[in-house]
Amino acid sequence: MKVYAFAGTICRNDKLKHHEIEITEIASIHHDIGIPESEHKYNSSIGKFQEIEGPPIARNILEKLGTSPDVIDRVCYLVGNHHTYTKIDGPDFQVLVEADFLVNIYEDEINSKMVKSIKKKYFKTKTGTSFLNSIYGGI
Repeated sequence: MKVYAFAGTICRNDKLKHHEIEITEIASIHHDIGIPESEHKYNSSIGKFQEIEGPPIARNILEKLGTSPDVIDRVCYLVGNHHTYTKIDGPDFQVLVEADFLVNIYEDEINSKMVKSIKKKYFKTKTGTSFLNSIYGGI
């Protein structure tokens, strides 16, 4: 839910379109949904395994909820690639990555040198960058 909260705030402050906000928020809720299955199958929750296992689970849930096929497809793309930063292809994906980093930097206690590198390589939105600077002391 932390990623969801950051993602929603970044989307709204950076004025993404309604459709992009919807997709980003749904993806932020489901982005790590493959972790339990990854741990079960591979005894690991590394990003590669999350990207393999997450989309079918997300698709099943979203289909049962009656979510539109175009939204399901995009959410599954984001869930299936959220650790593959070279595939960032839109504002929804960018926001998801930044929100995930904001949470992971804190939870994984990433050092300031690495945070600076992450900021330089991956942060593009005004709000995401502002959050990063605010939380981690203007790095």
